[in-house]
This record gives sequence, C-alpha cells and structure tokens, in this order.
Amino acid sequence: MAGRYGRPRSFLRVRSLAGQVFLLQVAIVVLIVAAAVAALVLQSRADSTREARNRSVAVAETFANAPGTEAALEGPDPTAVLQPRAEAARKGSGVDFVVVTNLESIRLTHPLPDRIGKKFVGDVGPALRGHVVTEEIDGTIGPLIQAVVPVFGSDGEVVGLVAAGITIKNISGVADDQFPLLFGSAAGVLLLAMGGTALVTRRLNRQTHGLGPTEMTRMYEHHDAVLHSVREGVLIVGGDGRLLLANDEARRLLGLPQDVEGRTVEELGLAPDVAELLTSGRSATDEVHSAGDRLLAVSQRATDRNGGPAGSVTTLRDTTELQALSGSAATARGRLKLLYDAGAEIGTALDVVRTCEELVGFATDRFADFATVDLAEGVLRGDEPAATRASTEGLRRSAFSGDRQDTGLYPLGSVIRFLPTTAIGAGLLRGDAVLDTDLTARSGWQQQHPERAERIVESGFHSLMAVPMRARGVMLGVAMFWRVQRPEPFEEEDLSVAEELVARAAVSIDNARRYSREHNVAVTLQRSLLPQGLPEQSAIDAAYRYLPAQAGLSGLGGVGGDWFDIIPLPGARVALVVGDVVGHGLHAAATMGRLRTAVHNFSTLDLPPDELLWHLDELVARIDQDESAEGSEGAGVTGATCLYAIYDPATGRCTMARAGHLQPVIVDPDGTATFADVPGGPPLGLGGMPFETLDVQLPRNSRLVLYTDGLVEERHRDIDEGLELLRGTLAGHPDRTPEETCEAVLRVLVPARARDDVALLVARTLRLAAGNVAEWEVPSDPAAVADIRAAVSRKLAEWGLDEEAFTTELILSELVTNSIRYATGPIRVRLLRDRTLICEVSDRSSTSPHLRQAASMDEGGRGLFLVAQMAERWGTRYTDGGGKVIWTEQLLQSGGPGPV
Repeated sequence: MAGRYGRPRSFLRVRSLAGQVFLLQVAIVVLIVAAAVAALVLQSRADSTREARNRSVAVAETFANAPGTEAALEGPDPTAVLQPRAEAARKGSGVDFVVVTNLESIRLTHPLPDRIGKKFVGDVGPALRGHVVTEEIDGTIGPLIQAVVPVFGSDGEVVGLVAAGITIKNISGVADDQFPLLFGSAAGVLLLAMGGTALVTRRLNRQTHGLGPTEMTRMYEHHDAVLHSVREGVLIVGGDGRLLLANDEARRLLGLPQDVEGRTVEELGLAPDVAELLTSGRSATDEVHSAGDRLLAVSQRATDRNGGPAGSVTTLRDTTELQALSGSAATARGRLKLLYDAGAEIGTALDVVRTCEELVGFATDRFADFATVDLAEGVLRGDEPAATRASTEGLRRSAFSGDRQDTGLYPLGSVIRFLPTTAIGAGLLRGDAVLDTDLTARSGWQQQHPERAERIVESGFHSLMAVPMRARGVMLGVAMFWRVQRPEPFEEEDLSVAEELVARAAVSIDNARRYSREHNVAVTLQRSLLPQGLPEQSAIDAAYRYLPAQAGLSGLGGVGGDWFDIIPLPGARVALVVGDVVGHGLHAAATMGRLRTAVHNFSTLDLPPDELLWHLDELVARIDQDESAEGSEGAGVTGATCLYAIYDPATGRCTMARAGHLQPVIVDPDGTATFADVPGGPPLGLGGMPFETLDVQLPRNSRLVLYTDGLVEERHRDIDEGLELLRGTLAGHPDRTPEETCEAVLRVLVPARARDDVALLVARTLRLAAGNVAEWEVPSDPAAVADIRAAVSRKLAEWGLDEEAFTTELILSELVTNSIRYATGPIRVRLLRDRTLICEVSDRSSTSPHLRQAASMDEGGRGLFLVAQMAERWGTRYTDGGGKVIWTEQLLQSGGPGPV
C-alpha cells in the first residue's frame, strides 16, 4: 500500500500512523522513566535518613546500657574510662561520633579530644527526663543527625547521657553511591521500552501498510460505500467461528438483525447446511442452499492465504428463479435424510428379532402404515443361510408393526409359504422386489390366501411393496410394506427407497445372526468349562451361583473368565477355588478352562495352596510367552487372579492362599462376618513374588464365602462400599442355608444388568464325628506292626466293618513296615470313616515311595503293588514339617456314616 502512494516503507516516517504512534509511545516512556528516577532518588534519601536515625538510636542505647557505663560515670575519672570505649564503639558501629555527657551536658568523650569538657550541642532536656531524643542539628563536626539517650543508675535515676550521630555528608554519600546503579537501571528500562515500542510500531506499520490517518479514513469510507451498495451478500467469519462482518444484502437474504457482528455462527439461527458451510471454512463455488423461501448460490474462500488472518469470506446471490428445481432437490434430500436416519435407528443391537422390529417400526413411522418381516428359520437360529434366492419353504413372521391386528395379515410367529404362482412368490424366487399399487384390482396376489385377501381389502389396504432381504449374496427373508390410511399409493421411487432401506437392514440382520451363532458357540464352550454340579464329599455343604455379564454391555454377553470349583482331596478334605480371568469372549473363556484344568491337575499332587499357586503362576507366565512369541496371533493372559483354600473336616483347619484375588469372608456360627486376612500375592503371571498362606480354625457350621470382583465392584459404587455391603449382607444370619445365602447376596449386590461376570461360592463347614476318627502312634520297631494291626481290627469291628479288616490290615502292615524300615521320627496311623475308609500313615521322611514291578528273584518291591491292587486310590502328600503322609481309600458297602 505504501508503494501505491509513492512513499518509502520506513515505519519511522512521522506522517504515517505507525510513526506517530512510535513518537507518542517514546514520549510517554521517557516521562514515566524520569518520574520513576526522581521518585527513587527521593525515596533513597529518605531511606538513608531513616537508617541514620535508627542506627544512632541503636548505638547510643547500646553504649548507655553497656556494663560499666554507669560505674564509670560515677567514678573519679569518667573520661579516662569512657573515651576509649566510645571511640571503639564509634569505629565499630559506623557512626561519626559517640559522646558521653554528665547531667550538666559537659562532654566526657568526643572523637576530637579538644572538645572534651565543653558544652554538648543539642536538646538534652527530654533525655534528662528519661526520654530518647533524635534531632538534626549543626554540630561541632558539621550538620548531622544525632540521638541522645539517658543512662540510668541502679536506683532508676538518670546519671548521664549518651549521644551518637552521623553527619549529613556521610548520609548523602550513601545515597550518592546508589546513583550509578539507579541511572543505569533507568537507562536499561528506557532502552528496553523503546525496543518494545519499536517492535509494536513495526507490527502496526505492517498492518496499516504505512498509511497515515487521513488515508486510512478515506480508504475505510470507500470500502464501506462499496460493501453496502452491492447487490451481493458478503459475510466474513473469523477463525474462532464468530461473524466479523455482514453487509446489508447478507442481512436481507439471511434475515439477520443489525447487531449481528461478534456472534458465533451457531447463534445466528441459520439453516443447518448454511451454518455448517460457514463454520467449516472449506472452499465452495455456487453451492445452492435454501434460506427460507429463497435459494442462495453460496461461494466461499479462506482468508488465510498468503499469510492472511484465519477465517473465510462468503458471498451470497439470490437465485430464487431456480425455485422450480427446489422440489426435486427437497425430495432427494428427504430420501437421503430418511436413509441417514435409518442407519442410526436400525441395527442398534446385535439381535435378529430386535433389528426386524426396528425396521418395521421405522417404516410405519415414515412412509408405510403396516410393515412385516418374514425370515427363514435358519436365520432365526443363527445358522448360515445357503439359498441365494427365496425358497418356497416357510418363512416365519418375525416382526409386525401397525395400529390394528384384525386386518387379515398373518399374525406374528406365523409360518408363511409364498406360492410361486403369485406375483410376490415369483418375484421372491427371482430375487426381485414387487410393487402392487392397487390391491383392490386383485391382480393375483390374493391367490396366496383368498379369505385373508378379502379381509385385507375390506380393512382398506390399497398398496403393497415386497422387498427381498439379501446379505452377502444369500436370501434371508422378505420385508413387506402396506398402505391404508395414506391415500397415495406407493410409487417406483418409493420402491427404490424401500430396497435401499431393506438392504441396509439386511446387513444388520446378518451381522446379528452371525453374532448369535458365535455367541451360542462361545456360551456353549464356556458352560462346558464350568462345573456341571457339586461333587460328592462330606467336608462342606455348598451352593454356588454364576451370573454372566449382560449381553451388549461387556464383550460377548454371557461369556467371561470367572470360574469356581470344588475339588475333593484325599483324607476327606476338599479344595475350594475361585478365579477370574480379565476380559470377556472366547479367549477369556478358553484361558479360564486352561487354568481350571491346571488347578485340577495340580490338586491331584496334593500340593499346599501356596505351592499350587506358584505352579499356576509359572503356567500363566509360560502361556504369555507362548502367545506373545513372534508370529503368534494369541493375545496372552491380560490378567488372572485366583483364591485356593483347603478345608479338613477331621480337624476343622482351613488353609488359604490368594494371587491378586479379593479376601474371602468367614461367617462364624453366631453370625459374625469378617474378611479373612489372607496374605496378598501378585496376580498370576507376574512372577518373582512368593505366595503366603493363612491357617484358620473353622468351627462346625461356619460359612466360607468366596467370590469374584464382579459381585462387589460396580460402575456407580466404590469397591470398598461393595465389600462392606457384602459383609453386612452376610452378617447376622447364622440360620441361612448356603442356597439362601447365595440368593440374599445376589439380591442385594447384583444389578439387573450386570456389567461383569459374577461367581459366588458359599460353603458351610461340616466336621467328621470324633468317633469316626482313630489315631495311633507307632514305635520304630517291626514288632509294633502286629499291635497296630490288632488295634485297627478292633476299631473296624467297633464300626461294623469286619469285612474290611483283612484288606485294611494288609495295607497298614505294608505302609507301616515301609515307614519303620526307611523313615525317621515318629510314625502315626490315622483311620477315617467317611464315604470311604481312609488309612493314613505319616512319618518324618520326605522320600516318597514309588510303585515298581519286582523281578522274579527280588525279595522286596511287591508291597506297594499289593496296596495299589487292594485300595481304590492311594497317594502321598507332604506336610509342613518336612514329613509325608501315605494314604489309601477303600470303598465301603454302606457308604459311610456321613458328616455332622
């Protein structure tokens, strides 16, 4: 712009607006700096004077109260004593004099010795009355500021005066020393301010292009005259979406008020398509948009080209003469909107029937009075459809929408077989849509069912569209649309819209069908991996619940990784297990099955809980390594927890360990509910941390409650709140059965649509009767074998098990003999009468016997072989003290006495 007017572009040119602003800013900065310097000089002098007064008072008071000052004043020669002290105090404190006088104001000390003995200059009256005096006077060493303080005797009377002061010359010198720094700082501030002013002026010069005020005023007037006189609307929108300018024509075309500048585009009340164009900032050329009863040709360009500001300029031209074309455009937009709305309202859930219901509901709301959907039976079951065209086999009516039921249409759930001799049946066999604009003409459609056809016509039905439902090249069924209340019949354009609508719905139905099939497979897999019932055992009375997550809320609804188990162990014991695999779907279910199988396998080794979890942790780590190896498609185990507990009904002892799982709840027989303090271990698969156990003694009729986090953790409830709610639900009800406990807990804690799986296991502890347990300690002497055999025979006779005596004696003879021969420490024999007869022989040796086949010439090696043949089961488990227990089980004809 400066070049246009023949001027150089220097921003210091005084005639330009930028130059004038620069000079004004420099003048203002100079005045501000000068005022600041003057104020600082005055402040510096005032501060120096105040500092001199304070220092003088402090030095005088310190000297007056110094030890020995009072004694020296009352001594025979005060000057000899006080003169050296006064000079030392003067030099040390930085004052110009320290003078001591008597009550007659005669100097006893002075920096100039010839002034000693002369009259002190100053007002000493207040000091003689016990007050401190500060004043500015002309003293014997020049103008100065001094302070006079009294010296009090031991009786409280003034015995002398001490004066200290600083000359005005020294005070001024202190202030003058600050002038170089002060003026240097002022110069720096001035230079910095002028530099900033120069930068601001340069920016202003670029914005105004070097123009002066008069030139800018003239340019604005020309711009305003042109802008508001043209017959084309102009809008300027800033980068923040606010309207910066709108000329008169734009206000007229869009119906905008006069004070529209500064508002956002959304606040203008424009048509949605026009507002979207203005806010998008995209380039447009002669796009046609409607504004009320006008059609506008809209063009738009961005303003940030070549470094300009962000925003856009939009021009509007009235093209109302194109109104004749607006009808077709509106129709096209209406159909596009209908299909857009259909995409948002149809297929919202992965459910075949619900998608069909959404389709017929959408159709009756928009363009039809009645609508039906008929699907092949295989589609409803989730099977893969094989036919590429409609079959003459029956289709089941899966959805029906209309305001009446007594119309003659097939009701919901009916099986319909379309006759190939009718237009509809023939069209469906070909895979073509069928349009019948006049049902009253009875063009052959009534052959399907003449009686129903009569009722349909009598009910006012006059137009029909039948559209096959296709997806991935196969036929799923047919959708039919009817008109009754709407007087106009369906047209070819309506049929094309219906075909597009049904095609989109068919994709959603096929997706739902495939989901249903995969979901059924996943649910079947997961259900097969969970326990199918409670095993027979006498240690606990148990009940359990497993609730899958609600479908659609968490992956494949009903398929998760929560699991539980009750595993009978040797010695009438039982293992209780609850675990959780993070996530949902087939992978979580498969991982759960692997872990459950592993726990079963490890439990056969009769490992204590901490060792079993250690082995399970190693297994999960190996699974992660295998599935995360290069080229593997597995996702690994994203997280797994487990709680493992072993309960012995003979002793009431329960041993528990956990790996990242929540604490179990123990409910005492009196109804008190507490969380078991099981030492926490890391989740499975992390490794590196040992697991610890908790041993508790559970009385008979205690409840042990194991659960997964889905029971207590909920979206709108903190987990601590859920745990406390669980404890409160369990407490105070000692008479509840395990089944009743499960129902009460689920009723209180689980919402109607759970977002996570829930596994709950409640075990009521039982105890073996004391009369069904017998124990003996056996000396390490082979002769003791006969005694133990006799004792066991007597106990079996007492239990009424004489027929088991021979086998039991043989088994115990072999096991006890092996312990005497190969083991150390005390040997104990325990006999348990439960569902089976259990024999246990324990010793201090950690060496486990192995079954082997003895050769023909071997003298030993046949004892364990005989034990294995005579017992139903046998095995070894290790004890905490480093020993072992060899056990056997024998079946009883009577089934055992049962627990108490």
